Amino acid sequence: MSHLKCHPLRFAVLLFTLLILSCKQQPKTNTVDVLGHIPRPSVAETKPIYTPQSPEETIKSISVPEGFELQLVASEPMISEPVAISWDPNGRLFVAEMRTYMQDVDGTGTNEPVSRISMLEDLDGDGKMDKSTVFIDSLLLPRIILALDDRLLVGETYTNNIWSYSDSNGDGKADEKKLVYNNPKRDTRNLEHQRSGLAWNLDNWIYMARSPVRFKFKDNKMVADTLMDAPFNQWGIGKDDYGRLFFSIAGREVPANGFQLNPKYGNLDLEGQLEKGFEATWPGVTTPDVQGGQKRLRENITLNHFTAPCGQTVYRGDTLPESMKGDLFVCEPVGRLIRRAKVTDKDGKIVLKNAYDQQEFITSNDMNFRPVNTYTGPDGSLYIVDMYRGIIQESNWTKEGSYLRPVIVEHGLDKNIGRGRIYRLVKKDHQQTPKPQLLDTPTNQLLQYLSHPNGWWRDNAQKLIILREDKSIVPQLEELVLGKSSIADKLMFWKDPASHLGRIHALWTLEGLGALDKSVILSVMDDEDPQLQKVALELGEPYLQNNDTEVLAKFKKLANTSNINVRKQVILSLQYAQPKGGNDLLNDLKAKENNENLLAFANRKLLGSNSDPWKDLRAKLVDKHPYYRDMVINGAKNFSQLCATCHGKNGKGVPVEDGGYLAPPLSGSAFVNGDQEKLISILLHGLTGPINGKEYSDVMPSLKGQTNEYIASVLSYIRTNLDNKAGIINPQTVQKVREKTKDRQKYWTEEELKNYK
Repeated sequence: MSHLKCHPLRFAVLLFTLLILSCKQQPKTNTVDVLGHIPRPSVAETKPIYTPQSPEETIKSISVPEGFELQLVASEPMISEPVAISWDPNGRLFVAEMRTYMQDVDGTGTNEPVSRISMLEDLDGDGKMDKSTVFIDSLLLPRIILALDDRLLVGETYTNNIWSYSDSNGDGKADEKKLVYNNPKRDTRNLEHQRSGLAWNLDNWIYMARSPVRFKFKDNKMVADTLMDAPFNQWGIGKDDYGRLFFSIAGREVPANGFQLNPKYGNLDLEGQLEKGFEATWPGVTTPDVQGGQKRLRENITLNHFTAPCGQTVYRGDTLPESMKGDLFVCEPVGRLIRRAKVTDKDGKIVLKNAYDQQEFITSNDMNFRPVNTYTGPDGSLYIVDMYRGIIQESNWTKEGSYLRPVIVEHGLDKNIGRGRIYRLVKKDHQQTPKPQLLDTPTNQLLQYLSHPNGWWRDNAQKLIILREDKSIVPQLEELVLGKSSIADKLMFWKDPASHLGRIHALWTLEGLGALDKSVILSVMDDEDPQLQKVALELGEPYLQNNDTEVLAKFKKLANTSNINVRKQVILSLQYAQPKGGNDLLNDLKAKENNENLLAFANRKLLGSNSDPWKDLRAKLVDKHPYYRDMVINGAKNFSQLCATCHGKNGKGVPVEDGGYLAPPLSGSAFVNGDQEKLISILLHGLTGPINGKEYSDVMPSLKGQTNEYIASVLSYIRTNLDNKAGIINPQTVQKVREKTKDRQKYWTEEELKNYK
């Protein structure tokens, strides 16, 4: 029986191993997250609270599902009118405060430069902010904010410039200001229609809402890249673990869009991507202050449809139930609610569904509850930015003659200003997590956080490594990507292997450092993980541009994989291939493909998505005078960025669920083809009420803040296109009408325009 004897050293190793396994911490079981019905009183039983409440009372009025609770992070007087937040890598919280936004029903003083960005700190580690410092003051409605390392990127309203601010002496106040993106052209659009958000995505590009460009941060500058066919969007950007971006369009009443493709591949929204009824909203209280008026109210006076979707985020944390990971959260401040959407992949098409049956994840009967942004925080909680104010709509929608104005005045909503709250949603058994100190962490130790279960940590580790430009860790990054382990790591078999998310972040970190070797890309293309294969395909695009036969051969192989999303990425990436090999492979794919969703991607002419979108219009105008041609083309660009939101790209209107349209069609319109001065007057002062006997869910806002050239260009495009046969309008005519109607302070009605002289 000598063969059963155990060597003393082996026996010691065995005992040590058993000891380690017995001591290894077991993963915490998350609170059960029950979907379905949330027990709540009916709207009829719920009394709206119009009087401003204390933060503690407001939290009591906010309904969250069982097992969760809201905790206050910050409130007035520490902050006022918050709209966006960003944590630096050490967990300090920067808050953009629009302190002049709608301080009365007329928006008096909106453009005074007295807004600010505050820096908040949690000194005792309990999750609630204890210290506030004015980091930057004298700003004009700051709307863009992104913490890099010890620098903060900031953009204000009415400007396209972006500045970097930093604190050199540690007193909590910015004393260094550098221009990192210079575009001197003033943004004259309504403040609700200007850029927002600033998100460093997985692919190391920085994206914004309402912007046709994205940026790379290189050599302390933001280098712009034009997106020729980016999705239309408005306030906020959400992103998931794989870099998929989620947008929303308040002006078009669309709660989510642009999530089928990364914007660099163009814009494609598929039919059925929002499950039937997804746009319907279910407030917990009556909501009379809806700019769409009665058309947007149910019989019980509740908002029946998204009208102000914004501030969306995908939950990517690690302290809320696992079933919440990957869910999309969308704010609806008019409805005093937050939607939770399940995000599913149905045969290659991403589909959103309300997580609850005719209910919302979060509702409140405090009429001042105005959620405008959501985020995953460093502690794994879901953070909510609440402007906590009476009026949420901008003054263009509260003028004399609007539906909103008398409702606002009746309920005293114009009296609640100068407040604001930030909450975090936690489990009832929440345990506070350690505060991050990533700015003080050596680069080689940041590697471990690329595999952290909380996306906030992964993102910041990747960003910091790239900003430091430390290539000494490239070998370790390559080992992480390829799943290699040292002998010591293999002996410590109780340690978790690198997650596929960690490997994906390592891949993009190598790309960001400019240190990604082709052999690594080819190796990952052979990996068994389809998410890694997709990343490798995207990273192989530069080689396709150079007609690299080795990479193209891998594309051909993956074009035959059984995974539909890998095949989809092959189709998307082929737009970067040289015509010979790329077109041949794409045509071969289309011939063999029987999935309608993938065919939609292939048939949308992806190979031309980065070409001039105005090519056909230019050809149509080739024999026109240069002045005429430039006027119409500029108008087409302006129309696509703003007017198409409600009137549709083809001018035939944007249909809504009830069978009507968001705004009147422009195609063949008597107003468009008729008197120039009447048409100009509508753009200068807006239009309300029924048009040709039909009611619409929104007013036509005033555009008098735009230049004469802008208005003339838009009207010239509309009148000479979209099945209209009128002529162009020059800026001098716009100026004439501007002077003639300078004293007008309210919208036009159709009846008034009949008597216009």
